[in-house]
Amino acid sequence: MPDKTILITGASSGLGAALARAYAAPGTSLILWGRDAARLAQIAEICRARGAACAIDDFDIRDCDAQLCRLRAAGVIDIAIFNAGLGGSVPDDRLAEDAGSARATAEVNFVAPVIGASLVAGEMAKRGEGRIVLVGSIAESYPLPMAPTYAATKAGLRLFAEALGLRMAKFGVGVTLVSPGFIDTPMSQQLDAPRPFLITADKAARVILHGVAAGKRSIVVPWQFAVIRFFTSLLPRAVLRALLSRR
Repeated sequence: MPDKTILITGASSGLGAALARAYAAPGTSLILWGRDAARLAQIAEICRARGAACAIDDFDIRDCDAQLCRLRAAGVIDIAIFNAGLGGSVPDDRLAEDAGSARATAEVNFVAPVIGASLVAGEMAKRGEGRIVLVGSIAESYPLPMAPTYAATKAGLRLFAEALGLRMAKFGVGVTLVSPGFIDTPMSQQLDAPRPFLITADKAARVILHGVAAGKRSIVVPWQFAVIRFFTSLLPRAVLRALLSRR
């Protein structure tokens, strides 16, 4: 029987796929969710070759009923990594963010992981063990005028992770918030801007794996963004707003 069952959403590419590869090992059972069935199958084959058991499911994470049904059917989950996310920024030629895009971003980046984490948390609390990993963004700390909904969803996820962690601590359930900076993934490759301190998805996944194993409540990857966030937090809000408004 597998020693550990790990759920990873958004596992068909980017950081999610890298996390699947990082966790794949004998004695591990992976449940991989994503939207691209073909890519999920490829990732699953790599994971099985490394000795892991692997089940895949392709569906839209915004379908809350489907997510709840699949989570209930999955049984015991030791680590749940809610990684699926949408990026994107408002094009310069638009006056405001498209309402449809804003809704999709909010549903994928905030609503879906909150629903999933809440259900998993309850089951873990009954057992008195488990860990929930929520993948946010360093954007959670900044009011980005070029991506208002994206920044807001990540800020909300950060507060949710902290609140959920406080509630679950007495039940033996840990909550980790991952705040990535620039990772070389299809999402970041779409950005038409510099990507300082860029690292590979595989390297980021290893950092996250070790941080989760150590029981960290917060992981910033790459680490340089933790330093940047600390120093920008010392700025008066008016100064930060003025700097960001120039973008």
